Order: sequence, then structure tokens, then C-alpha cells
Amino acid sequence: MRASAFLLASLLIAAGSDRAVADPDPVTDLHGQYLLHADEIDYDMEKDVVSAVGHVEIDNDGRILLADRIDYDHKNDSITASGHVSLMDEKGNVAFADHVTVSDRMREGTLASFSALIGKTGRFAAASARRMAGRYTVARDVMYTPCKICSKPGQRTPLWRIHADNVVYDQEKHEFYFHGATIDVFGVPVLYSPYIKEPDPSVKYSTGILTPWTGNSSVIGYFISVPVYIAISQSNDATIAPLVSTKGGELMEGEYRQRWDGGGMWVQASLANNPHGGFNERQDQTYAHAFGGLRYPFSDSWKLGGDLQYTSNDTYLRRYDISWLDRLTDDLFLSGENGRSRFQLTGYYFEGLRPGDRASRFPWILPLFQYSLIPTEKIAGGRLRFDVNSAVINRTTGPNSQRVTGELNWQFPVIALAGQVFTLIADVRGDFYHVSNNDGVDFPSVIPNTPVPVENRTITRGLPYVALDWRWPFVNDLGAGSAIIIEPIAQAIYAPYGGNTARLPDEDSSAFETDENDIFSLDRVPGYDLLESGPRFNAGFRAEAIFPGGLVETEWGQTYRPKPDPIFASDTGEAGTVSDIVGRLTVKFLPYIDLTDRIDLDRANGSVRQHEVYLTATYDRSALQISYTQLPAELVSLGLGSREELNAQADLNLYANWQVFGAVRRDLIKNRMLNAELGLGYEDECLGISVAWKRTYESVEDLPPSTAFILRIKLKPGEKAIEPFSLFPRDVFNHP
Repeated sequence: MRASAFLLASLLIAAGSDRAVADPDPVTDLHGQYLLHADEIDYDMEKDVVSAVGHVEIDNDGRILLADRIDYDHKNDSITASGHVSLMDEKGNVAFADHVTVSDRMREGTLASFSALIGKTGRFAAASARRMAGRYTVARDVMYTPCKICSKPGQRTPLWRIHADNVVYDQEKHEFYFHGATIDVFGVPVLYSPYIKEPDPSVKYSTGILTPWTGNSSVIGYFISVPVYIAISQSNDATIAPLVSTKGGELMEGEYRQRWDGGGMWVQASLANNPHGGFNERQDQTYAHAFGGLRYPFSDSWKLGGDLQYTSNDTYLRRYDISWLDRLTDDLFLSGENGRSRFQLTGYYFEGLRPGDRASRFPWILPLFQYSLIPTEKIAGGRLRFDVNSAVINRTTGPNSQRVTGELNWQFPVIALAGQVFTLIADVRGDFYHVSNNDGVDFPSVIPNTPVPVENRTITRGLPYVALDWRWPFVNDLGAGSAIIIEPIAQAIYAPYGGNTARLPDEDSSAFETDENDIFSLDRVPGYDLLESGPRFNAGFRAEAIFPGGLVETEWGQTYRPKPDPIFASDTGEAGTVSDIVGRLTVKFLPYIDLTDRIDLDRANGSVRQHEVYLTATYDRSALQISYTQLPAELVSLGLGSREELNAQADLNLYANWQVFGAVRRDLIKNRMLNAELGLGYEDECLGISVAWKRTYESVEDLPPSTAFILRIKLKPGEKAIEPFSLFPRDVFNHP
């Protein structure tokens, strides 16, 4: 007979005989502690032992014990279970054993031939184990793995596992403490340690040693880094990563991160000593760097923030593969928002790491004031915007300036017959400058090939314009989620000539480029120092084909003027009365194809003056990224001449979890390699191994061309819990 019953205290004297069969009443209670479910229950009055036989289940506060037979010793308050024994705690962890003895409300006990399921993927097995205080499990002759184990015969060896003489598992902290441990990878022992601490698979982050990474570089020699992760709380953590090398000395890196509601902060810093520094590799040099960021909200509207980038040496970041930045920016800002209106007060400081950078010529900006007032209601039937911008720019050598700019913009859109969209725009802007210069020989002004004069001066200027923007979209619905859109665009702008003077330094408008993103902008020149003036006419079109799986889009435009604008030099593509033709083609069939082709066609002969192609192709676990860049000399900073480069990166899935990856960067004008990388890797939900070769062909100051070999092994703690967190990830799959 199958019965469900609580064991009552009265059951100890029920039936009045040496053997009793449980009452089929579904609810019976023993001391208010246990729920028992079994086929048959026997009671030995002489020994005061209750036995449950057949499909036995005992539930106590969410802890469930299953077995073929369970004997409850009332005098000793202990339970002995045998035959297909399993014990599940209130969090879902399951243990298996041939024989179990538990006491103290199932909080303590011993287990023989013990195994356990921990979390979703963890597996734990031992010759014997003992449970203590409802918290600790002490086991001997142990095997543990957080990895999934294949159910197919011959494939049941986990990707990696730990063998240990004994282990203590702390259920409250969710941590294993292994003693006399060996780590196996693919069944092969690779590392022995007298002590290992490892979180169980349910832990998302835990203090401990991250997987070391090692390699060899022609710059710093053989090296090894052993990162240590410190889990401080759920909202902040830290990482310390010491590195030792044979030629590059010692390096200590560290990072601290903290998050709070609506913001957070992070600080990353390092200190290194290199006994082989300098051009002759004989100087004892000390380096340091610091990166950081802060976002602190005072309220829903106001926020304080800043960014820190600093290095003590121009080549330090590249030497130790910390970062490949060659311009560093520090800023501190206070910002506020009210509806669509915004306020921001910012200070900037810059550091140049490129050869030839002169620190005395780099400006510091304090303050930069920006305010935009955008009323939510319409003004005179249109949309109004008022902007105020002010900057104080200082440097040791070169021009210093103070500027205040105010601009009022009003737009009135109208949808006319057959879907035509007309937008009337009126704009007026005024500037006030005070400029002084102690180095007027070579600092450029807003007029091409003209230096800024030396004398102090005050300059005022104003520029109004009116414009009419016309667009007429034609839509052809093809059905089944497909459509074709063709939209001709025309803009007429009337503005007076002038406003630019050689007495103004060009601080924020030198990186001028006309492309499809700004060909239909009414003021295409970035920044405030340079003004595009005079009447002009923009014309072009946009076309788009939309399909259920993606889209094809193109956009083209050109500018026409009654007479040339003197701010545009002959090689800018904007000189004369007709500009170059600029356009873009975009093809997106995600997740497989993402292509963008941007092009500038010379207005005189139709030749390609500027060309940029970006392609990303993905299939399953393989990916290809290619970029081609052709830039004329005037669009390359520092007067470095024309640029034509090819960049390619590929990850090719060979078989299952094996991948080969590579990257290359080549200068097509000088016909030489700049960077190259090639490697082989294995990665799944539990294990990651990669080996890579990397080559840098260029020398930078005292840093010669270099070659590096990098080996990295990642033992992941569970299916979803990736390696806790590495602040300086020399992951060969992703170049810094």
C-alpha cells in the first residue's frame, strides 16, 4: 500500500505492536518537523525506530531526502538512508550516495560513495563525505568540475576538473577549499597546488586569482601576469595584476570599479620599473599611467562627471600593451537637463603621444560653457532653439582666446500636396572674440595658408541666414514587408558673404570633411571658428529598399555656389562653385552582411578622391571584418600626407569549438605592413585556450618594431558565469 503521511509523535505508540502499517490518512505529523511519503512504514517499539520502505521521500523546510529505505532512530534523532539515496537542499543542489546517515534535522551526517549536482552544471564526487552544522561538507578523494558532462559513452571526461585529497565545501559562501589538488585539462594533469579555493557555479563573482597569462615579446622578453580579483560587494570590485618580465622589469596594474544608481566610477592605474629603457636599452626608467571615469548624479536632472587619461612616458602604454591611444584627454564637467534643454560646464586638458607633438602647443580649455534652450511648445508655429557657447582657450606657446557665441534657430515644417515636405529655416548667430598670440609664425588661422598675427585684438561678427529645405519621398509598397523609397532632396540657403578673418585662430574647425552625413547640413563646418558663408544650393537624393531580412540604402549630394568661398582650399573638394559629389551605399542583411561604402568623386574628372569601405560578414561562429581607407592629404592630421590603408580581421571556426584568427593592417601607399596577428584558439562555455603571434612593424620613438607570442588559458567557473573580471584583458581575439 502506498501512503502519504506526516509522522506524528503519537505514531511512536500507535498500533501498540512491534509492526504497524501507516494509516492512509494523507497528513500525519512528527514533532512538526518532517513530511514523509513512502509505500510502507514499520515501527519497532522496542528500539524506538520507525522504518519507511519503498519510494521514500522526507521533506523538511525544503530539504528533501529520497531513498529506497529510511530508518528514523527517535532516541538519537538520526536518520539512516540506503539504496539510491539523494538529498536536495532548499537551493536546488542535489547530492547522491549509497548510504547516508543524517541528524540534527538533516543538517549533519555522513555519506558513502558521495556525488552531487551543484548549480546547473557543477559536478562533485567523493569516496566519502561528512556534512556538518548544516553548512559544511567535508569529503575525501574528491573530483570536481563546473563543466557540463557529455552523456555519450566515451565522451564523459569534462573539459577541466580538479582532483583533490580532501575538500571542504562551504554552502553559505558557495566556496570549495581543495587540499592536495591537481587540475586536469582534457583529462591531462597540468597543474598541482597544495591549496585551491574555487567558487561553485552559482557564484557570479568571487575574490580569487584569475587565470594567469604568459608569453614572450621582443620588447619586454618573457613575461607572466597573475591577476587577482577582489569582490568587495555587489556594487564594487577591484583587480590587481602584477607582471614580471625578463627585459621589461616589473609592472603592477590595478583597477577599482563602483556602480550606483544612475552612475558609477572606475580608476585604472599602473606603475612599472624598466631597467632596459631608452634608445640604448640601458636606462633605468620608471613609468606610470592612470585612466578613470566618474558619473555622479546629484538628481534626475544634474550630473557631475569626468574622465582621466595620463601617462608619464610617450611609449609606455604601447610597450606593455596597455593601450594604443596616441592622444589623451582629461575632462571634468557639470551637466543638467530640463525637458529638451541642456546645460554643461566643462574643462579639458590634452596630452599628445605622437612623434613631434609639442606639449606647449596643446591647449587647455577652462571653461567650456554650453547651454541649449529648446521650448517644448511651438513658437510662431515652428520649433525654436537658442544656443549659447563660450570657451576660454590657453596654451604656453601660441594663441590664447576667449569666445562667446549665441545662436537663434527657428524651423517651420509644412507637409504640402502629394506628401512634399517643406521646411523654412531662419538662423542668426553672433560671436565675440578676444585673441592674443605669442607665436604668430606658424599657427594657422581660419584663412588657408595664413598665420595668426601676434597683436592682441577683439573681434565681433554676425551671420544670419534663411533656408528652404524640400523633400518628396516616394514609397512603393511591394508587400510581404518589402518596400522601395526614393526621396529627392533640395536646399536653398541665402547668407551674406564674409565673417572669416585671418586674425582668428582655427581651434575647432580644422578637421573639415564633406560627406553624405553633412552634405545636407545647413552649416557643415564643425566648431565655431570657421563660418560657411554666402548663398548656396544643395541637391541630391536618398533611396532605400527594405526587405524582411535587411535593407539597401544609398544617399548622394552636391553643393553649388554663385562664387567660391575663400575658406575652402583647392584640395578640399569644396573650392570653386561646384563641390565634389559625395555619397554612401549601405547594405544590411543582419546578422550575415553589414556593408558601408562612402565615396567622394572629384567634381572635375569623376575620379575617386576619398573612399572608405567597411564590411562585416558573419556566419555561425565565423566572422570577417574588412576596412579600406583612402584619404587625401588635407584630411590627414599633422600633415602626414595621403593615406591608403587596408585592415582585415577574421575569426574562422574550424571544427566544433576550435577557431583560427588573424588580423592585418597594411599601408598601401608605402606598400608595407603596419601590424599583423595570427593565432589558434579553443573556447566553449567552460574552457578557453588561445595562442597568438603578434607583430608591430613600425618604430615609435624609443620603441622598436616588436614581435610577441601570447598564451592564455581561461578556466570558466560555470555555464553563464564567465571568468569574473579582468581589467587588463590581453585577449588575443580582440586587439587593444
